[in-house]
This record gives sequence, C-alpha cells and structure tokens, in this order.
Amino acid sequence: MQTKKLIFIVLVAISFFKFSASAEAQESADSVSIQNLEEITIEAAKVIHKADMDVYHPSRGAVDNSKNGLQLLQNLMIPSLSVSDALGTVSAAGESVQVRINGRQTTIEQVKSLLPETIRRVEWLTNPGLRYSGANYVLNFIVSNPSQGGSLMLNAQQAFNVAWGDYMTSSKFNTGHSQWEIGGYFRLTDHMKATREYHETFTRPNGYSLTRTERPIGGHISGNNGNAWISYNYIKPDTTVFYLSLNANREFSSESQYKGLLSMSDGSEDIILNDGHGSKGTTPSISAYLEQHFAKKQTLVVDFGSSLYMGKSFSDYIERLPDAKAYLTDIHTSIKDRNQAYAIEADYIKNWNNSRLTLGASYNANRNRSEYENLSDAVFHQRQDRVYVFAEYFRKYRQFTFTAGLGTQYTDFRFRETDEGNATWSLRPKATITYALNQNHQFRLGFSSWQSAPSLTEINIAPLQIDGFQWRIGNPNLKTSTSYMLLLNYNFGLIDRLYGVFGVRAFTSPDAITPLIEWRDERLVTTYENSRGLQNLSFFLAPQIHIIPDWLTASGYLQFRAERMRGTGYDLHNSAWSGDFTIQLMHWGFVLTGRYQRAQRDLWGEKISWGEDMNQIDLSYNYGKWQFRAGIIMPFGRYDRGSSLLSKWNTNEQHTRLNMRVLYLSVSYNLQWGRQKRGANKLVNIDANADRSNTSGR
Repeated sequence: MQTKKLIFIVLVAISFFKFSASAEAQESADSVSIQNLEEITIEAAKVIHKADMDVYHPSRGAVDNSKNGLQLLQNLMIPSLSVSDALGTVSAAGESVQVRINGRQTTIEQVKSLLPETIRRVEWLTNPGLRYSGANYVLNFIVSNPSQGGSLMLNAQQAFNVAWGDYMTSSKFNTGHSQWEIGGYFRLTDHMKATREYHETFTRPNGYSLTRTERPIGGHISGNNGNAWISYNYIKPDTTVFYLSLNANREFSSESQYKGLLSMSDGSEDIILNDGHGSKGTTPSISAYLEQHFAKKQTLVVDFGSSLYMGKSFSDYIERLPDAKAYLTDIHTSIKDRNQAYAIEADYIKNWNNSRLTLGASYNANRNRSEYENLSDAVFHQRQDRVYVFAEYFRKYRQFTFTAGLGTQYTDFRFRETDEGNATWSLRPKATITYALNQNHQFRLGFSSWQSAPSLTEINIAPLQIDGFQWRIGNPNLKTSTSYMLLLNYNFGLIDRLYGVFGVRAFTSPDAITPLIEWRDERLVTTYENSRGLQNLSFFLAPQIHIIPDWLTASGYLQFRAERMRGTGYDLHNSAWSGDFTIQLMHWGFVLTGRYQRAQRDLWGEKISWGEDMNQIDLSYNYGKWQFRAGIIMPFGRYDRGSSLLSKWNTNEQHTRLNMRVLYLSVSYNLQWGRQKRGANKLVNIDANADRSNTSGR
C-alpha cells in the first residue's frame, strides 16, 4: 500500500514539473505545440500572470455549473470583465472586447456553442499585440475537441412579460483529426415598449434661439435576427491546422419607432412627431485558415475571410399639427446596400527558447454600392483598401519580458462619383515591458497605437435629411486617424482570497474623426472633420474576492475617467465614474448571481453618450445534462440610455426608456460523447466585415 502511494506521489510530481516547464516555454516562446496531460489531472492556479496575458484555468465548480462557454466566462468572474449570459454581452471597463476561439476571431453566439468541458483555459489580454489590429481587449478561449463521437447543445430563453427571447442549437461530429459543426440561433425582440424624452435648443448665428421639448406619447423597438453556420476543422498536432466556415446572418427586422408631442418656446402650437428608423438584410460570409508547422520551431499562418451585405435601411420623420391631415414635415429615406469585403493575412513566426519573432502582412478591401431610393434611385460607390505590414519581437530575461514591434499601414479610400478621397501612410509602434516580482505581484507597462479609417457614412457625400432643417453630409476629404495608448497595470494576489488589478490608462487621438455641426444657409448640417483631438486619463481598480472559497465570490471594477475633446469652435471637458459589481453564490448545483453596472460616460466630438445602467438577478440550477434558469433584468431603478449634445448651435439631452423589467426563464440541455484531446490555437485573424449605410437620425 505504501509503495502504491509512493509511486502515485512520484507520478504527480513528474507531471507537475512537466506542466511547469510547458507553461514556461509557452510564456517565453508562445509555442503552439500541443501538450497532452492524460491520466493525471493537475489542479492549476486560478490565474497565471504571463508576460503578455493573464491565463485563467476553469475550476471544476465553474465547469459543472455552466452549460455553455459564455456561462463559464461569467462564472470565472475575471476582474474588470463584465459578462451577462442572459443579455449575451461582454465588455471591459466600458470598452468592447474582441472574442476568439483558439485564436480565431468569433462571435458571442459561437462562444455560447462551446461546451464548458472542452474549454482548457481562457487567455485575457489587456494590451494586445500588433496582430490584433488595435483591439482594446482580447479574450481567447483555448478549446479541445473530442477525437470521436460528438455533442448536441440546445438552449431556449424566453421572457414572461415581453416578446423577448434567445434560442440556440449546435451539433458537433468528430472523427479522428476532423470535426464538423452545424449550428444556429434566433434572437427575438418584438415591439418592446420604448419611449424617448428629448429637450433641445437651436441657436442661429444671428443669436435667435428656439427650444423644443418632446414629451413621449408612445413607441417601441424591435430586433429580430438569426444566424446559421457550418464549419470544418482539421487538427493534426504540431503539423497542420485547417479551418473552413460558412456563415449566414439574417437581420429580419431592426427598428425603433417613437411618437411624441413637441412644444415650442416661441409659443406656436404643439406638434405631433413620429420618428422611426431601422434596417434589414442578409450577410453571408466565408472564413478559411491554414496553420503549418515546420522544423526549427517555425510556423506559417494564412487567414482569409470575405463577406457580402445585401440590405436596406430606412428613416421616417413626420411632423403635423394635432388636428391637421397635411404634414408640416414629411421625410422618408431609404438606402439599398450591396457591400463587399475581402481580407487576407499571412504571418511567419519563429520561436527560440526565450524569444519569438513574428512577421506579418495583410490586405483588406471594401467595395460599397449604395442606392438612394429617396434621391430618384441615385447610386454611389466607395472603395477602401488597407495594406498592413508589421514585425514584432518578444524576449524573456529572468524576471523581465520585453515586446517591441513596428507596423505600417497604407490606407486608400475613394468616392467614385467625384473621385475624391485620400491615401495615407501611418506608423503603428508598440512596446511592452513586464516585471514579475513573483506569481502574485506583476507590473506591466505597455504602449500601443492603431489607425481608424473613415467609415462609409462619414465620407458619403449624399445629403441625408434628418428633420425639417437638420441634414447630414459626409466629408470625402477626411484622413485616417491615429490613436495612442499608454497602460500601466499592477496585478496582485493577497492572502489567497483577494486577486485583482490596479491600472492607469492614458489615451490620445490627436486627429480623431468626429462630427462637426455648422449652419449652411437655413440648414443645420452635421458633417465630419479630423478634429484637434481627444485626450483622456483613467484610473481603475478591479478586484476579485473569494469571500467563502468555492461558495461566495465578489468581483468588479471601479473606474474614474477625465477627458478633453477639442474641435472646430469647441474645447470640452468631461469626468465621470463608472463601474460594475457582481456577487455570486454557488453550491449544490445552484448559482445565484447579482449584478449592477453603471455605464461609462464618453465624450466624443461635442456629445457625451452613455450606455445602459443595468442591474440583474439570476438563479440557475444544474441537474445532469439539464440547466434551469430564471431571472429578472432591471428589478431596481429605471432603465436609461442617452446622450447630451453640447454644440453652441444645438444643445440637447436625450433619454431612451425601455420596459426592461424583464422576467425570463431559460432551459438548456447538453449531450456529449467522445474522448477529449487537446486542440490547437489559431494565431492570427483578419477582419472582412462588409460596411453598411446608416440612416439613423436624432
């Protein structure tokens, strides 16, 4: 008996040292070799702070109490990360998060189709490298595939008091090195009650002003969309990875309709207002990926993507007196889009024991065609081409790691009808230095930069009427803007129960593309300019506290941001607090989650905008292959999303109110079979998203 125990201890020790050596090699060289740990399972640390990322290994409890990848992410409670499985959202410190599976950029819906048991780890990058194309944050799910058998996932979520729901299915079939997947989802939001409160003052250059106050009478929003995909994945460890995916997205109806009563400060009669806009369309896409490993730790990666958007957007604005049949203002805008996007990237990666060199090049092309039905079917064409090349070197030396890289981007966009546009070269430097005092204390200083080309809406010269005297006209002479960010993070772990990060972020975009409001004769026109820039400074604290280990956990972030925005005729300042707090109780198959979020207040151009201030309570119970979940969104307070415009020509404040006190029930079922094995990472991903027109108004 003692001999067996001794043998077991020796095996565990050997496996532990192999695991540690593998982790060290991956940190220093970012190796894509596949490490199989079979027979013996090592309980990894909650979080491992690496040179360029934080790595989270799901606990057994987090896996057992999850039925999809997004639920598992929510149960990990990563500091500074805000996750809602019910709403299907992921954000960090008020910013967007790029989501990937084995390195391949993907969607929240495909994360939901992941089996929690197949997720080996989650990589959290707060200062992504050059190959991530300027992403604020990156989440990468490292997933393994069964070598045989397959899986079936079903989920249905439906509200009791409104027409709101989410339905998803995914099937995966495995044989040897190959995996086939077919899946789809449908999201329902149909005529949910919504109202708008609006107060605005227009001031003309001669000093005359008029104030209009909109009192809500009624309104609704709808957002019904679905997606279907089929994919093939071939993984031959340490040799070849091939991925091919076909995807079709359908936006059945997305619209908002508001009805209000306008009161005028000049004493004129009140006006009934109907304001609505929306879109519908189809986006088929294809993605292909090849990763080939060679001798001497060399890797070649090629990624290709293409998409086509065929859709229609509309906007209706009607004003009339209460007892009149004729309209004072009757505006209808309708745009048909047929827009294409293509992208390809190739990277060469060379690894040594403590260093890594990455060389890459990519090409992106957009070809847009917009037909304005309200302008006698006038057709406008716009093209955009981007070429990007970069080199990045990573080196580890004792407790320090260094990353330095330089990219350059060539952007060329042109409006066919006028032959107006711009071509620019831009540099994209990046550098990061990390010092690890020990596993529980790490300092990381990073500098990054990226470029933002003008959108189709921002350069389109076709005049778009918003109301009786407001118009929007693009500016084809815009230039690609550059942004710079300096980020200092201190990752800490204290008394085995308190983990987190404290950070300072400095951001500047000296030539940011922003709206410009000006009078042109009797028209108040919104156009666009390369402004004098935005600068902001943020301080944030994101702790995670294990109050009762494996039972009760609290996590969240608190951020203070001060910013300054300058453009033609204005110099504005803004400061505000934002944050997110989540507390979770997990035991006996039950998971009780409470969440509160105060949205970030962002200054951009002459407008301060804020997203959703949300709170939510959610209770789930896991029984075998089944999960039953019930919850309520916005049990406290009043839903508010809005903006405040500070232009000297137009000051206004808008609040959108929704009936978001939603009671919902969710049922999930997971069936799986087959033997698990380690998967492989996709190292790069290109962006091939087709543009689309925007008719939204006030």
